[in-house]
Amino acid sequence: MESTNPNLKKVVFPETALKHALVDFTGSKFEPEDGNVTVEMIIQALGEDFPELIWALAEENFFRGYEQALTDVRSVEAAMEE
Repeated sequence: MESTNPNLKKVVFPETALKHALVDFTGSKFEPEDGNVTVEMIIQALGEDFPELIWALAEENFFRGYEQALTDVRSVEAAMEE
């Protein structure tokens, strides 16, 4: 099952100081031809230069998803017992 997240292709506009820093850093790193920096490019840059952050976010997302799946299974089991 392959899916794509359209949010990854969104251009990031430097509306805050942090976004400005990330867009500048990523733009300098990858030098996109059209000058646009996307969410995907920022994630790639962070993955290369700050992997601890990406790992922490991925782990948190995994565990929350796993916990939600267990909650859903318990709900279905409880509904089937009624």
